[in-house]
Amino acid sequence: MRKIKIALADDIAEGATVKFSFVSGGKNMHGFLARFHGKLVAYENRCRHLPVTLDFGSDRFLESEGNHFVCQSHGALYDPLTGLCVRGPCEGESLKPLRIEVEDDAVWLLESI
Repeated sequence: MRKIKIALADDIAEGATVKFSFVSGGKNMHGFLARFHGKLVAYENRCRHLPVTLDFGSDRFLESEGNHFVCQSHGALYDPLTGLCVRGPCEGESLKPLRIEVEDDAVWLLESI
């Protein structure tokens, strides 16, 4: 298991997100880390409807009310704690969660080698 440091846990405020890159299966991938209702979550930064990043280069993941992650390309809404699409063309599908852990005040991505 390989660990990649994403951020310091205290630097991720409520509603904040951090983008990061990693390699999976020999492919360069993108992910994002967020704090929602006090919980840290991480997902692949890839919409379930089309193979585009949720933020579409804007660095925005939450919709204006701050209750859901939103695909900036077509408006699909995802529950931040589960990754489930609750509205949009991919309703019922889920973002791919990424394994993270907090150790020594840092958030680490856990990658299988």
